[in-house]
Amino acid sequence: MAQYFFPFPKVEYDLKKNGGTELLTNVTLRFKIRDILRSRVAVYNDYYIKEGERADVIAFNFYEDPSLDWLIYIVNNIIDPHYDWPLDYQSFTNYIKEKYGSVSAAQGTVHHYEWIYQAQQRLYDGTIIPEKTYEVDATTYATLAPTARKSVSVYDYEENLNDDKRRIKLLDDRYVNSITSQISGIFNE
Repeated sequence: MAQYFFPFPKVEYDLKKNGGTELLTNVTLRFKIRDILRSRVAVYNDYYIKEGERADVIAFNFYEDPSLDWLIYIVNNIIDPHYDWPLDYQSFTNYIKEKYGSVSAAQGTVHHYEWIYQAQQRLYDGTIIPEKTYEVDATTYATLAPTARKSVSVYDYEENLNDDKRRIKLLDDRYVNSITSQISGIFNE
């Protein structure tokens, strides 16, 4: 991630509030990939982050350069890697315990109710069509048939949020030089 800030301009700032300034990197600037480029499917590859995998490891495996971890963050609009990156199992368990008291308490507490308006289906060719649900209130939930409803625990809700973070996009490596050149050009103007 440190490589990301290399082309950023420097500013003088009185960090210690003693009248003496220091030369610091201006981290308040941001680079954003153009929305038109972001919407083009052909320039991205879908990727699923494995358990405990870090951005620098993905960058090394995909771009052969671990210092391009910042590119993964920018492409996926990850502002704070500590909170926006998926937690590994142990960190997730610790998070659940800290937030809800225990794993069993989180598993036993209902977050919300859902109406299953289309059950999961398997087509003749093996294709699986996922279940489709709609969030409902407790009163509506109570009126639904047992096969058409489900309650979602806070544990399952948090786990789904964490798993959703695992699905990211990786910029096709053909565009990496162009993006890094653009960044250097922006900050050197």
